[in-house]
Amino acid sequence: MITVRNIEDIKDVIAGSCVTIGNFDGVHKGHQKLIHRTCSRAEARGLVSVVVTFDPHPLKVLSSDRNPPFITLTEQKLELLSQHGPQVCLLLHFTMEMAKLTPEEFVRKYLLDGVNMKELIIGYDYHLGKGRTGDFATLTRLGKENGFTVDRLDPVTIEDAVVSSTRIRDLVHAGHVWAVRPLLGRFYQVKGEVVHGMNRGGRLLGFPTANLKLMDELFPKPGVYANWVEVDGRVHMGVANIGRNPTFGNDALSVEAHLLDFKGDLYGRDIRVHFVQRIRDEKKFSGIDELKDRIGKDIELGRQILSQPEAEIQLTRPAFENGSTQNRQD
Repeated sequence: MITVRNIEDIKDVIAGSCVTIGNFDGVHKGHQKLIHRTCSRAEARGLVSVVVTFDPHPLKVLSSDRNPPFITLTEQKLELLSQHGPQVCLLLHFTMEMAKLTPEEFVRKYLLDGVNMKELIIGYDYHLGKGRTGDFATLTRLGKENGFTVDRLDPVTIEDAVVSSTRIRDLVHAGHVWAVRPLLGRFYQVKGEVVHGMNRGGRLLGFPTANLKLMDELFPKPGVYANWVEVDGRVHMGVANIGRNPTFGNDALSVEAHLLDFKGDLYGRDIRVHFVQRIRDEKKFSGIDELKDRIGKDIELGRQILSQPEAEIQLTRPAFENGSTQNRQD
């Protein structure tokens, strides 16, 4: 997938394209259906498949005081989009000036003059342009006037409910990470740089942890989770704690992952934590001994969960290129 950020860099280059457009937060099963249909139609008609999306998310510009935490930031969103086969991603910088464009102006500037669109595939509830006035009927009219067709897909439902970014956020917030997997087609994940923590995991408790510098916006409900932890494209069993370490009186939110059966130095490296299943709430313990005993039980539960066939993980890409395998936990 080629990512283009400036429309001028691609203008007059594409002879004809099949386009889908959206925010694609999470690149969930509904988004994937749109992308797959776009790629299929492009191939059938000899067109270029194009995904159009935005950075920052329009809500950050239009309602900065009421933003939800986003499932995927731009880097991860582009990575996930590329896995589903589009040839081009047009990543548009969203501004207040863009928000003021009418549907006619947006379609002409970016989709017709920009990528020579011949077919547009949209989701069941997608709107574009000023005041969200570019609905299916409006886009269909514009298509008849400008020589492109418009196809609107039905919503994707799982367990009798529509797959949506809002539904996924609510489940993650509630700690229901296992229920998120069928909606995303993957485990929910966060990425972060391993930094020095309080140096309590290995030294004080006997369970070294990788402390993440938080890079993502959406985190599961505080508690202990069974995880796959990805380092340099390899995955390791793990148990992670999200919370404020109430036994030690901390205030700051932290994500600490213990990698099972692992030795090495992780400081300064980026790792991914894939959340498989919640084990328990975060709890304030009476002291170190009670906490150590509980962590030992958490690790055994985590190992049992991750050993089940349904908890297996498959990576579709090398996550970190040129990575060292010399790792260590704090």
